[in-house]
Amino acid sequence: MKRPGGRRPPLAAERRYAPEPPQPKAKPAPKTRTPSRAASAPRGGSWPVRMLTGTVGFFWRLFWAIGWRIAAVLAIIIGLATFYFYAQLPPLADLIDARSKGSVTMLDRNGKVFAWRGETFGGKVTAETVSPYLRNAIVATEDKRFYGHFGISPRGIASAISINLSEGRGPLEGNGGSTITQQVAKLICLGVPYDPKQWKTESDYEADCRQSSIVRKLKEVPFSFAMEAKYGKDSVLTLYLNRAYLGAGTRGFEAAAQRYFGISANEVNPSQAAMLAGLLKAPTRYAPTADLKRAQDRAAVVLGLMYEQGYLTDAQYQDALANPARLSAAAEARAGGYFADWVMDAGPAFLTQDTTEDVIIQTTLDQTIQKKAEDALAWVIENKFKPESKAQAAIVVMSSDGAVRAMVGGRKTQVAGEFNRATQALRQTGSTFKPFVYAAALDLGYTLNSVVEDAPICLNVKGSGQWCPKNYEPEFRGFITLTEALTNSLNTSTVRVAEAVGLDAVRNVASSFGLQSDLAAGPAVALGASEATLLEMTGAYAGILNGGSSVRPYGLVELRIQGDDVALMGQEGGMGERVISEEAAKQLTYIMTQVMQKGTGKRALLGSHDAAGKTGTTSDYRDAWFIGFTADYVTGVWMGNDDNKPLTGVTGGGLPADIWKEVMTRIEEGMPNTPLPMITPDQMPPPQYPGQTYSTNDPVYDGAGQPAYPETQPTPGQPQPQAQAPRRETAEDVIIDVLGRLLGGRN
Repeated sequence: MKRPGGRRPPLAAERRYAPEPPQPKAKPAPKTRTPSRAASAPRGGSWPVRMLTGTVGFFWRLFWAIGWRIAAVLAIIIGLATFYFYAQLPPLADLIDARSKGSVTMLDRNGKVFAWRGETFGGKVTAETVSPYLRNAIVATEDKRFYGHFGISPRGIASAISINLSEGRGPLEGNGGSTITQQVAKLICLGVPYDPKQWKTESDYEADCRQSSIVRKLKEVPFSFAMEAKYGKDSVLTLYLNRAYLGAGTRGFEAAAQRYFGISANEVNPSQAAMLAGLLKAPTRYAPTADLKRAQDRAAVVLGLMYEQGYLTDAQYQDALANPARLSAAAEARAGGYFADWVMDAGPAFLTQDTTEDVIIQTTLDQTIQKKAEDALAWVIENKFKPESKAQAAIVVMSSDGAVRAMVGGRKTQVAGEFNRATQALRQTGSTFKPFVYAAALDLGYTLNSVVEDAPICLNVKGSGQWCPKNYEPEFRGFITLTEALTNSLNTSTVRVAEAVGLDAVRNVASSFGLQSDLAAGPAVALGASEATLLEMTGAYAGILNGGSSVRPYGLVELRIQGDDVALMGQEGGMGERVISEEAAKQLTYIMTQVMQKGTGKRALLGSHDAAGKTGTTSDYRDAWFIGFTADYVTGVWMGNDDNKPLTGVTGGGLPADIWKEVMTRIEEGMPNTPLPMITPDQMPPPQYPGQTYSTNDPVYDGAGQPAYPETQPTPGQPQPQAQAPRRETAEDVIIDVLGRLLGGRN
């Protein structure tokens, strides 16, 4: 049988014995895999995923398409702004010192700086010349990546914003993250100069420059780029070194180094450099003149930063910590604040308070004497004042020619701009005025042995009625010498002497010696009813010491512009015309020595030096004085309350005498005792008391040939008819003086 197609099938035998045809090699079966969820899903994933990825991709492409264009635009804007600021920036030298006002530096009698007024600028320093310790301290404290950025530090700004937000402040409040370059941009107010027409003061202008806002921050970016491009790193740092405010009226690190340490910024050591750099955080708070310990603690933090950043070795770091910076002697003393204010007021305003130049003033101040006066007052206040006492005190020390060597204007001594009680307080002089009454008498021919009566006296004051001055003590001494009268500060005797020589003569002597205020018109002028300042009174007593010539107290010796050799002003005070004769001055000096040895001024007596003086206490104890002198110096002391309330139990012979003695003891320590120029009683004719026989050649007679006293006893209660001056003024010739009737104190 054939199969379809013509071929028959093989027989069974053929199938059995025929060889098997070759079989094709079987392929290994493919490995089966468990299909993944993604593989089993339809192509392209689920529709939410496709939508999400598509949306993200779209916005990313959109952001990129817009972002690079915005970035490009911003880059162009910043570039143009940078180019604009670059073109506007002036030469570096024009920005070093841009103060609108100058400063005043005061030198003492030895040429040493003791006070500064205004905003001082010590002179230019550069990043190359300044002490490397100071340069490194500034960089370590303010901008440790200063030499690695292009003017701004995004990382620093981001860090500052994070800190501010974490501490509950606004993003731009507190830490600013500003680089040194950005700080310089603020210091120069983004190139906007100070215009006095736009701003009330330079301080207002600078306060506005320091304000932080988003707009100002944005402006700082191109401005900082422009500065770095035009000036370079070291020049930017130079601007910072010279423009930064560092407390105590100092502008720039050179001024600060001189102010606090008395050396140049080129010479400061690590501890001093750290203290100066520490001021940048808060100049007023960390100024060492305000709180030295706080400034030292801040400096220790800066030293730690310098050490961490590799600017100090272990040895330098440990040495700086062990030896913190200290103030110079002048800065630590801060002596002469009242004196400096007085000198500033004495000079013309355009060369002092309103100067546009840096001015140097040579003065008469002696810093050693000033410090001794301040320390003496502090000692008396601590040891002799009542704890609850609010009484004020003032001191003036001067030479006999009127050169002021020390001035204390109140209990607070290390001050500036305070009310100066030595120069500004007009107070009744009390019995410190009496020496001028006796000066007038001695100049007219009376002597220290002339006799005057201590007895009740009443005067009829026109328009006021009867005025009867009384002594501090109720007893009367009868006829006594002028020496005894002033030694015991007797009011009745002093009024008699004033009436004898004439009140006009008394006023002329007082005003010629330097008392500028209007003197009382009535007879009470003799007892100190008039007002004067402590400076005026001390100057008037200097005229007694120098032999009878007037003096004009002065503190300014020379004024010049810094850098100039020619002075613009010279000394305007000093000795003037003669007021009383030298003989009269010497007699008065002797009488005033007796005030201290036997009279009301015993508490002021100096054991090692000759001294003369006079106490003074006004009515109701409102003012207490002691003014006296040695051969070297004249010193005046005043005490009182600012509200003019009476002092409690204080007289001129009490606490003011204690202060005077403490001051003069310290000043005269180690100095030889120079005898005072004086005439003693044994060098003059002896006293002639009533009842004695008079000689026509007796020097106690006046030019009219009349004796000092008539031989008959005067009527009690009436003015004693003593030796007559060329013109005698009676009570009927004087003007009413109400205050005079209140005077009854002794001292």
